Amino acid sequence: MVEQRFLTLNDVSEILNISLSQTRALVRTGELKGIQIGGRNQWRVESSMLEQYIQAMYQKTEESIKTEQLDHQEA
Repeated sequence: MVEQRFLTLNDVSEILNISLSQTRALVRTGELKGIQIGGRNQWRVESSMLEQYIQAMYQKTEESIKTEQLDHQEA
């Protein structure tokens, strides 16, 4: 089976288990990189960009947890 290079916003929504409007917001703000293609400028997200976004969110979450732990230790 060949892996798809580009995903629709619906695909991304399902993978991340978030709403389509949340997915659109991520792409429109540039937090998740996507492209507009075709005559109707439909959004597509490259699967590698989605993986980079997921890894960045893991890192952000880890940093947030560390900061929270430091705040609790100082209190």
